[in-house]
Amino acid sequence: MLARLSAIFLSAWPTLVCLVLIGPWLIPALAHFSGNGHRWVDILAQFTAPALIGALVATVLVAFLKRPPLMVVALVGLMVCVIAVLPQAEPARGSPDRSAPVLTVYSANLHADNADVEAISASIEEADPDIILLIELGADAFAARDRFLKGYPYRQSSQTVVPPGSRGSVLIASRYPLSAVDRPRDQLSALHARAETPLGPLHLVGVHMTRPWPFQYQWGQIIHAELLAGRLEGVTDPILVAGDFNTVSSARIGRQIKEQTGLTPAGAWPGTWPTELPSWLGIGIDHQWRSDELVFLSRRIGKRTGSDHYPVVTRITRARPQAPR
Repeated sequence: MLARLSAIFLSAWPTLVCLVLIGPWLIPALAHFSGNGHRWVDILAQFTAPALIGALVATVLVAFLKRPPLMVVALVGLMVCVIAVLPQAEPARGSPDRSAPVLTVYSANLHADNADVEAISASIEEADPDIILLIELGADAFAARDRFLKGYPYRQSSQTVVPPGSRGSVLIASRYPLSAVDRPRDQLSALHARAETPLGPLHLVGVHMTRPWPFQYQWGQIIHAELLAGRLEGVTDPILVAGDFNTVSSARIGRQIKEQTGLTPAGAWPGTWPTELPSWLGIGIDHQWRSDELVFLSRRIGKRTGSDHYPVVTRITRARPQAPR
């Protein structure tokens, strides 16, 4: 009997090892594919990008087992993880108008307790943006804003309009004239401005959404997404929304934003949080979203600012002419 059990184990252990290595990484991918908006499923769907890296490492380890059928299983699992990441890594790009100017947009969650003005300055200088949207700008950094916003004479700040209890301000700075856009005060930490740019009028929104369940009440992000959609109703200018959404663009809240606003996100890989990890191991929760009149030509991670979030730097231009929204 023992000899038989031993023989079964010896023949089965490579399969068990393969399943242990590959299986856990499929959980976030399956949560994504389910499309289920339940809070438990949604929190798992946030981790598809790290799961892809885990599946890649697991596939390499399975190769050492030297079992071709198990290698096929591992590669199938890896492909499932790749497909789950594609909606946030490579969303629709649109067709650019090659004759239109190109603008660089910089957005970042600076963290309310971050007073590293030198790092912030170096990050913005390296990106050399035309438009800047800063989220969670703390009191110390706000007081020193002239040091890292040289060359950006046009500014709008939410210092007096963020909801009570919000951590820090939202600030929009530009090389081009800005005018404030009045919106009702609500639970959403956001700032609106209209920029007169070489691309024409551009409606800018800097936003900081609440954290997901279980870190906040389960309806918090849903309410914030609805408020954001409500603020954009009736806007006829091209729209660019940027900030910290505390969710990947392919999960429940990202799908809600797409459905209710019609906006399209820039690619979100490498990730933006946390900075304790290399960006290729992180989660893309800081985004820039565009209306159909615009196209993202590129998106990259910016130089660290001293925050626990990496900045996002994009290049945008006008889309090919199309029917008005």
